[in-house]
Amino acid sequence: MIATTGSSGLYKAPLSKGLLLIPGALSVILALLFQQQQAFFVYDVQAIKSFHIWRLFFGRIICLDLKDTFCSSLLIYNFRTLERRFGTRKFTSYLLGTWILSAVFDLLLVETVQVVSGVNLSSLPSGFLSPLFALFVPFYCSMPRVSLAHIFGWFPITNKTLVYIVGLQLLTSSPYMLVVAVSGLISGFLYKKNVLSVQEVLYIPNNLAEIFSHTVEPIFSTVEPVSEASIGMGATVDIQRQQRIELLDQQMMLSQISQLGRRRQEQGGMFDWNRLFPTLRQRQVVNQAEPQAPPPPAPEEQVAQLMEMGFSRADVLTALRASNNDVNVATNFLLQR
Repeated sequence: MIATTGSSGLYKAPLSKGLLLIPGALSVILALLFQQQQAFFVYDVQAIKSFHIWRLFFGRIICLDLKDTFCSSLLIYNFRTLERRFGTRKFTSYLLGTWILSAVFDLLLVETVQVVSGVNLSSLPSGFLSPLFALFVPFYCSMPRVSLAHIFGWFPITNKTLVYIVGLQLLTSSPYMLVVAVSGLISGFLYKKNVLSVQEVLYIPNNLAEIFSHTVEPIFSTVEPVSEASIGMGATVDIQRQQRIELLDQQMMLSQISQLGRRRQEQGGMFDWNRLFPTLRQRQVVNQAEPQAPPPPAPEEQVAQLMEMGFSRADVLTALRASNNDVNVATNFLLQR
Protein backbone atom coordinates (compact mmCIF):
# COMPACT_ATOMS: atom_id res chain seq x y z
CA MET A 1 0.00 0.00 0.00
CA ILE A 2 1.15 3.52 -0.65
CA ALA A 3 0.22 5.01 2.68
CA THR A 4 -1.58 4.25 5.84
CA THR A 5 -3.55 6.46 8.14
CA GLY A 6 -2.64 7.34 11.68
CA SER A 7 0.62 8.25 13.34
CA SER A 8 1.73 4.61 13.42
CA GLY A 9 2.54 4.98 9.73
CA LEU A 10 5.73 6.76 10.87
CA TYR A 11 6.81 3.93 13.18
CA LYS A 12 10.60 3.38 12.93
CA ALA A 13 10.90 6.56 10.82
CA PRO A 14 11.85 9.36 13.26
CA LEU A 15 13.77 11.42 10.69
CA SER A 16 10.85 11.31 8.25
CA LYS A 17 8.54 12.43 11.05
CA GLY A 18 10.87 15.30 11.92
CA LEU A 19 11.13 16.42 8.28
CA LEU A 20 7.37 16.15 8.00
CA LEU A 21 6.62 18.29 11.05
CA ILE A 22 9.33 20.93 11.42
CA PRO A 23 9.90 22.31 7.88
CA GLY A 24 6.17 22.06 7.12
CA ALA A 25 5.20 23.95 10.27
CA LEU A 26 7.82 26.64 9.65
CA SER A 27 6.66 27.02 6.06
CA VAL A 28 3.07 27.62 7.17
CA ILE A 29 4.12 30.03 9.93
CA LEU A 30 6.23 32.07 7.50
CA ALA A 31 3.43 32.17 4.93
CA LEU A 32 0.74 33.26 7.40
CA LEU A 33 2.47 35.27 10.13
CA PHE A 34 5.95 36.36 9.05
CA GLN A 35 5.72 37.13 5.35
CA GLN A 36 8.30 39.91 5.58
CA GLN A 37 10.87 37.45 6.95
CA GLN A 38 10.49 35.15 3.95
CA ALA A 39 13.26 37.09 2.20
CA PHE A 40 15.81 35.41 4.52
CA PHE A 41 14.84 31.98 3.15
CA VAL A 42 14.94 32.75 -0.58
CA TYR A 43 17.30 30.46 -2.49
CA ASP A 44 19.22 33.37 -4.02
CA VAL A 45 21.85 31.90 -6.34
CA GLN A 46 23.43 35.24 -7.19
CA ALA A 47 23.88 36.06 -3.50
CA ILE A 48 25.54 32.68 -2.96
CA LYS A 49 27.94 33.44 -5.79
CA SER A 50 28.80 36.62 -3.89
CA PHE A 51 29.85 34.39 -0.95
CA HIS A 52 26.67 34.82 1.09
CA ILE A 53 27.05 31.18 2.09
CA TRP A 54 24.38 31.37 4.80
CA ARG A 55 21.77 31.60 2.04
CA LEU A 56 22.88 28.18 0.81
CA PHE A 57 21.61 26.73 4.09
CA PHE A 58 18.50 28.82 4.73
CA GLY A 59 17.38 28.71 1.11
CA ARG A 60 17.43 24.91 0.96
CA ILE A 61 15.51 24.03 4.13
CA ILE A 62 12.04 25.66 4.12
CA CYS A 63 9.60 25.86 1.22
CA LEU A 64 8.15 29.32 0.64
CA ASP A 65 5.37 27.99 -1.60
CA LEU A 66 2.62 26.16 0.30
CA LYS A 67 1.91 23.96 -2.74
CA ASP A 68 5.52 22.79 -2.65
CA THR A 69 5.18 22.22 1.10
CA PHE A 70 2.13 20.01 0.58
CA CYS A 71 3.74 17.92 -2.17
CA SER A 72 6.99 17.63 -0.22
CA SER A 73 5.10 16.40 2.84
CA LEU A 74 3.36 13.71 0.81
CA LEU A 75 6.66 12.56 -0.65
CA ILE A 76 8.39 12.47 2.75
CA TYR A 77 5.54 10.42 4.17
CA ASN A 78 5.74 7.88 1.37
CA PHE A 79 9.56 7.75 1.42
CA ARG A 80 9.43 6.75 5.11
CA THR A 81 9.57 3.13 3.92
CA LEU A 82 13.13 3.78 2.73
CA GLU A 83 14.13 4.88 6.24
CA ARG A 84 12.65 1.67 7.67
CA ARG A 85 14.59 -0.48 5.22
CA PHE A 86 17.90 1.37 5.28
CA GLY A 87 17.86 2.35 8.95
CA THR A 88 17.78 5.92 10.24
CA ARG A 89 21.57 6.39 10.17
CA LYS A 90 21.98 5.25 6.57
CA PHE A 91 18.89 7.19 5.52
CA THR A 92 20.21 10.35 7.20
CA SER A 93 23.61 9.88 5.58
CA TYR A 94 21.93 9.59 2.19
CA LEU A 95 19.98 12.82 2.70
CA LEU A 96 23.04 14.66 4.00
CA GLY A 97 25.20 13.46 1.12
CA THR A 98 22.69 14.32 -1.57
CA TRP A 99 21.96 17.69 0.08
CA ILE A 100 25.63 18.65 -0.16
CA LEU A 101 26.15 17.21 -3.65
CA SER A 102 23.00 18.86 -5.00
CA ALA A 103 24.18 22.25 -3.71
CA VAL A 104 27.21 21.93 -5.99
CA PHE A 105 25.17 20.68 -8.95
CA ASP A 106 22.62 23.48 -8.51
CA LEU A 107 25.33 26.05 -9.13
CA LEU A 108 26.82 24.07 -12.01
CA LEU A 109 23.44 23.68 -13.70
CA VAL A 110 22.65 27.39 -13.28
CA GLU A 111 25.92 28.24 -15.02
CA THR A 112 25.19 25.67 -17.74
CA VAL A 113 21.74 27.13 -18.40
CA GLN A 114 23.23 30.62 -18.63
CA VAL A 115 25.92 29.53 -21.09
CA VAL A 116 23.63 27.40 -23.28
CA SER A 117 20.45 29.48 -23.38
CA GLY A 118 21.56 32.87 -22.08
CA VAL A 119 18.99 32.77 -19.26
CA ASN A 120 20.31 34.19 -16.01
CA LEU A 121 18.67 32.39 -13.09
CA SER A 122 18.79 34.66 -10.07
CA SER A 123 17.00 32.26 -7.71
CA LEU A 124 15.72 28.69 -7.50
CA PRO A 125 12.72 27.19 -5.64
CA SER A 126 13.37 27.17 -1.90
CA GLY A 127 13.07 24.16 0.35
CA PHE A 128 14.36 20.68 1.04
CA LEU A 129 13.68 19.72 -2.57
CA SER A 130 16.83 18.32 -4.16
CA PRO A 131 17.26 15.54 -1.55
CA LEU A 132 13.58 14.67 -2.06
CA PHE A 133 14.12 14.19 -5.78
CA ALA A 134 17.29 12.23 -4.94
CA LEU A 135 15.14 9.76 -2.95
CA PHE A 136 13.42 8.75 -6.17
CA VAL A 137 16.62 6.89 -7.13
CA PRO A 138 16.56 4.29 -4.29
CA PHE A 139 12.75 4.30 -4.42
CA TYR A 140 12.84 3.24 -8.06
CA CYS A 141 15.71 0.77 -7.65
CA SER A 142 14.95 -0.81 -4.28
CA MET A 143 11.20 -0.74 -3.73
CA PRO A 144 9.40 -3.68 -5.40
CA ARG A 145 6.73 -2.82 -7.92
CA VAL A 146 3.36 -4.42 -7.14
CA SER A 147 0.54 -4.09 -9.67
CA LEU A 148 -2.81 -3.15 -8.12
CA ALA A 149 -5.06 -2.55 -11.14
CA HIS A 150 -5.11 -1.48 -14.79
CA ILE A 151 -6.78 1.45 -16.52
CA PHE A 152 -8.64 0.22 -19.61
CA GLY A 153 -6.57 -2.94 -19.30
CA TRP A 154 -3.45 -1.17 -20.58
CA PHE A 155 -2.02 1.28 -18.05
CA PRO A 156 -1.01 -0.36 -14.75
CA ILE A 157 -1.62 1.20 -11.36
CA THR A 158 1.07 0.09 -8.92
CA ASN A 159 2.06 0.83 -5.35
CA LYS A 160 4.40 3.50 -6.77
CA THR A 161 1.97 5.35 -9.03
CA LEU A 162 0.81 7.95 -6.51
CA VAL A 163 4.38 8.80 -5.52
CA TYR A 164 5.35 9.45 -9.14
CA ILE A 165 2.25 11.57 -9.66
CA VAL A 166 3.06 13.72 -6.63
CA GLY A 167 6.66 14.05 -7.84
CA LEU A 168 5.41 15.18 -11.27
CA GLN A 169 3.12 17.72 -9.62
CA LEU A 170 6.06 19.09 -7.63
CA LEU A 171 8.20 19.19 -10.76
CA THR A 172 5.64 21.30 -12.65
CA SER A 173 5.00 23.74 -9.79
CA SER A 174 7.74 26.12 -10.91
CA PRO A 175 9.50 26.77 -14.25
CA TYR A 176 12.88 26.45 -12.51
CA MET A 177 12.04 23.31 -10.54
CA LEU A 178 13.58 21.21 -13.32
CA VAL A 179 17.05 22.45 -12.34
CA VAL A 180 16.51 21.36 -8.73
CA ALA A 181 15.04 18.00 -9.83
CA VAL A 182 17.91 17.18 -12.21
CA SER A 183 20.43 18.19 -9.56
CA GLY A 184 18.75 15.92 -7.02
CA LEU A 185 18.53 12.93 -9.37
CA ILE A 186 22.21 13.25 -10.35
CA SER A 187 23.21 13.51 -6.70
CA GLY A 188 21.09 10.50 -5.77
CA PHE A 189 22.59 8.39 -8.55
CA LEU A 190 26.17 9.34 -7.64
CA TYR A 191 25.61 8.64 -3.95
CA LYS A 192 23.83 5.33 -4.51
CA LYS A 193 26.57 4.13 -6.88
CA ASN A 194 29.21 5.42 -4.45
CA VAL A 195 31.04 7.31 -7.20
CA LEU A 196 34.47 8.48 -5.99
CA SER A 197 33.71 6.77 -2.64
CA VAL A 198 31.29 9.56 -1.74
CA GLN A 199 29.54 7.30 0.80
CA GLU A 200 32.76 7.06 2.80
CA VAL A 201 33.17 10.86 2.79
CA LEU A 202 29.62 12.15 3.33
CA TYR A 203 28.06 10.09 6.10
CA ILE A 204 26.90 10.31 9.71
CA PRO A 205 29.61 8.98 12.10
CA ASN A 206 28.60 6.29 14.57
CA ASN A 207 29.36 8.49 17.58
CA LEU A 208 27.18 11.30 16.28
CA ALA A 209 24.42 8.84 15.41
CA GLU A 210 24.51 7.47 18.96
CA ILE A 211 24.19 10.96 20.42
CA PHE A 212 21.19 11.82 18.26
CA SER A 213 19.57 8.44 18.90
CA HIS A 214 19.53 9.20 22.65
CA THR A 215 18.63 12.90 22.46
CA VAL A 216 16.66 13.83 19.34
CA GLU A 217 15.22 10.52 18.17
CA PRO A 218 13.01 9.95 21.26
CA ILE A 219 11.27 13.26 20.54
CA PHE A 220 10.12 12.06 17.11
CA SER A 221 9.71 8.38 17.86
CA THR A 222 6.31 6.77 17.32
CA VAL A 223 4.77 4.04 19.43
CA GLU A 224 4.75 0.64 17.78
CA PRO A 225 1.28 -0.14 16.36
CA VAL A 226 -0.44 -3.00 18.16
CA SER A 227 -3.95 -3.52 16.86
CA GLU A 228 -4.34 -0.74 14.32
CA ALA A 229 -5.07 -2.11 10.86
CA SER A 230 -4.19 -0.44 7.61
CA ILE A 231 -7.07 1.12 5.73
CA GLY A 232 -7.34 0.92 1.97
CA MET A 233 -6.60 4.29 0.40
CA GLY A 234 -7.27 3.39 -3.22
CA ALA A 235 -9.13 5.81 -5.44
CA THR A 236 -11.45 3.12 -6.81
CA VAL A 237 -13.35 0.19 -5.42
CA ASP A 238 -11.13 -2.26 -7.34
CA ILE A 239 -7.96 -0.81 -5.84
CA GLN A 240 -9.42 -0.87 -2.33
CA ARG A 241 -10.52 -4.47 -2.83
CA GLN A 242 -7.03 -5.44 -3.97
CA GLN A 243 -5.47 -3.67 -0.99
CA ARG A 244 -7.78 -5.46 1.43
CA ILE A 245 -6.85 -8.78 -0.19
CA GLU A 246 -3.19 -7.96 0.39
CA LEU A 247 -3.98 -7.07 4.00
CA LEU A 248 -5.75 -10.42 4.41
CA ASP A 249 -2.71 -12.16 2.94
CA GLN A 250 -0.46 -10.47 5.48
CA GLN A 251 -2.75 -11.43 8.36
CA MET A 252 -2.88 -15.04 7.13
CA MET A 253 0.90 -15.10 6.82
CA LEU A 254 1.41 -13.77 10.35
CA SER A 255 -1.10 -16.29 11.73
CA GLN A 256 0.57 -19.25 10.01
CA ILE A 257 4.04 -18.05 10.98
CA SER A 258 2.90 -17.90 14.62
CA GLN A 259 1.37 -21.40 14.46
CA LEU A 260 4.37 -22.94 12.77
CA GLY A 261 6.71 -21.15 15.16
CA ARG A 262 4.96 -22.75 18.13
CA ARG A 263 5.07 -26.12 16.39
CA ARG A 264 8.80 -25.67 15.84
CA GLN A 265 9.34 -24.97 19.53
CA GLU A 266 7.36 -28.08 20.48
CA GLN A 267 8.77 -30.47 17.88
CA GLY A 268 12.09 -28.92 16.88
CA GLY A 269 13.54 -29.11 13.39
CA MET A 270 13.67 -26.69 10.50
CA PHE A 271 10.88 -24.28 9.61
CA ASP A 272 9.04 -25.58 6.54
CA TRP A 273 8.42 -22.38 4.54
CA ASN A 274 7.49 -24.38 1.45
CA ARG A 275 4.20 -25.27 3.10
CA LEU A 276 3.43 -21.63 3.82
CA PHE A 277 3.81 -19.89 0.48
CA PRO A 278 1.77 -22.24 -1.76
CA THR A 279 -1.15 -21.79 0.62
CA LEU A 280 -1.00 -18.01 0.31
CA ARG A 281 -0.23 -17.72 -3.37
CA GLN A 282 -2.25 -20.49 -4.96
CA ARG A 283 -5.28 -20.54 -2.60
CA GLN A 284 -5.52 -24.32 -2.84
CA VAL A 285 -4.63 -27.40 -0.82
CA VAL A 286 -1.30 -28.92 -1.79
CA ASN A 287 -0.88 -32.64 -1.56
CA GLN A 288 2.25 -33.05 0.55
CA ALA A 289 2.57 -36.69 -0.46
CA GLU A 290 3.35 -35.84 -4.09
CA PRO A 291 7.05 -35.32 -4.79
CA GLN A 292 7.91 -31.75 -5.85
CA ALA A 293 10.81 -30.71 -8.01
CA PRO A 294 13.22 -28.32 -6.25
CA PRO A 295 12.90 -24.69 -7.42
CA PRO A 296 15.61 -23.31 -9.73
CA PRO A 297 18.46 -21.39 -8.08
CA ALA A 298 17.72 -17.74 -7.39
CA PRO A 299 19.19 -15.29 -9.93
CA GLU A 300 21.97 -13.21 -8.46
CA GLU A 301 20.35 -9.93 -9.53
CA GLN A 302 17.29 -10.77 -7.44
CA VAL A 303 19.48 -11.72 -4.48
CA ALA A 304 21.40 -8.45 -4.79
CA GLN A 305 18.18 -6.44 -5.08
CA LEU A 306 16.80 -7.83 -1.83
CA MET A 307 20.14 -7.62 -0.01
CA GLU A 308 20.25 -3.90 -0.82
CA MET A 309 17.14 -3.54 1.34
CA GLY A 310 19.14 -4.66 4.38
CA PHE A 311 18.32 -8.38 4.51
CA SER A 312 21.00 -11.03 4.96
CA ARG A 313 21.92 -13.33 2.10
CA ALA A 314 20.73 -16.43 3.98
CA ASP A 315 17.27 -14.92 4.61
CA VAL A 316 17.04 -13.72 1.00
CA LEU A 317 17.88 -17.16 -0.40
CA THR A 318 15.36 -18.80 1.94
CA ALA A 319 12.61 -16.38 0.90
CA LEU A 320 13.32 -16.73 -2.82
CA ARG A 321 13.48 -20.50 -2.59
CA ALA A 322 10.18 -20.62 -0.70
CA SER A 323 8.48 -18.22 -3.14
CA ASN A 324 9.82 -19.92 -6.28
CA ASN A 325 11.97 -16.87 -7.06
CA ASP A 326 9.03 -14.42 -6.95
CA VAL A 327 10.64 -11.14 -5.82
CA ASN A 328 7.38 -9.50 -4.69
CA VAL A 329 6.26 -12.48 -2.60
CA ALA A 330 9.76 -12.90 -1.15
CA THR A 331 9.84 -9.20 -0.20
CA ASN A 332 6.49 -9.46 1.59
CA PHE A 333 7.75 -12.53 3.45
CA LEU A 334 10.97 -10.81 4.55
CA LEU A 335 9.13 -7.72 5.74
CA GLN A 336 6.78 -9.80 7.89
CA ARG A 337 9.48 -11.79 9.65
